[in-house]
Amino acid sequence: MQSTTTILFQEAIDLLKALISQPSFSREEDRTATIIEQFFQKKQIPVNRFLNNVWVVNQYFDPVKPVLLLNSHHDTVKPNPAYTLDPFAAIEKEGKLFGLGSNDAGGALVALLAVFLYYYEQQDLPYNILFAATAEEEISGKNGIEALLPHLPNITCGIVGEPTQMQMAIAERGLLVLDVTAQGKPGHAARNEGENALYKAIKDIEWFSQYQFEKVSDLLGPVKMSVTVIETENKAHNVVPAICKFVVDVRVNELYSFEEILTTIQKNIQSTAVPRSLRIKSTAIPQDHPLVVAGTKLGRSSYGSPTTSDKALMPFLTLKMGPGDSARSHSADEFIYLTEIKEGIDLYIALIDQFMQNQTS
Repeated sequence: MQSTTTILFQEAIDLLKALISQPSFSREEDRTATIIEQFFQKKQIPVNRFLNNVWVVNQYFDPVKPVLLLNSHHDTVKPNPAYTLDPFAAIEKEGKLFGLGSNDAGGALVALLAVFLYYYEQQDLPYNILFAATAEEEISGKNGIEALLPHLPNITCGIVGEPTQMQMAIAERGLLVLDVTAQGKPGHAARNEGENALYKAIKDIEWFSQYQFEKVSDLLGPVKMSVTVIETENKAHNVVPAICKFVVDVRVNELYSFEEILTTIQKNIQSTAVPRSLRIKSTAIPQDHPLVVAGTKLGRSSYGSPTTSDKALMPFLTLKMGPGDSARSHSADEFIYLTEIKEGIDLYIALIDQFMQNQTS
């Protein structure tokens, strides 16, 4: 396997350099999608594309067999203003590869692509393998994995490539953003008229700051609610505000549904809370799932991730795992160690080998 993975590693690095060299901000990933598409075409691997999402399946795909998804994203955020290097130069030095998206999540993307190539021509696999490079992950956009899933075969489970230092993120917080409106009555401040919506909002904000949901996750801790924005519609100093609006950022552990969270909130506040979206749900994969069991046998630790990813949009169980360090994501002069990508390829293959062995034994 060593010589094979060495070749795959070099191809992965070359591809990652090409991807870094092309700006691929969310909703503007057409050029990197084309690079990935052409990579497979040059290898004469039948490739599919929908919008800026690219996917391929193993050569001996059997519709009767279950499907393992290997997924990561090729979009990036815009470069941090503190960059001292050209974010699109793909600079290799001191064992590191610098560039926007190198760590989040280019390293994971090309490592999973290399793993797909490793299995591509193998016959009699107990699982089909589907690789998908998807768009709009950084903004949880609707033209990424969510738009692609209806075009794919039914997926049994998956690995989502994000920088986790190749440890296993088995749970992930959900994100619920609430637009909250306190309703009062207008009046003149000097004549003690009206019903001050701001005072109502303050009472509700106090509740958000004090309330604690009972269920605390071993992996993700408690549900966390933070009021982050507040405003009234009028700006005159002598008018009692009739409406006060504020925003609440709610980070939900895997023990609560969004519906349970919303019901509890509305029972306890006077204001009206409206969620912006119910899409970014908390997720968890059981400790006894074959993917997690395989990783545990390889000495991988498991933890709950405070960050969200496309796994929130997948209606099947997924393990978030990949080379790189989440602390470097969106930072200035972003980089990934070349050894992290090499080790990532080897560990992914060992994980999948162990996973498939468990399915056939």
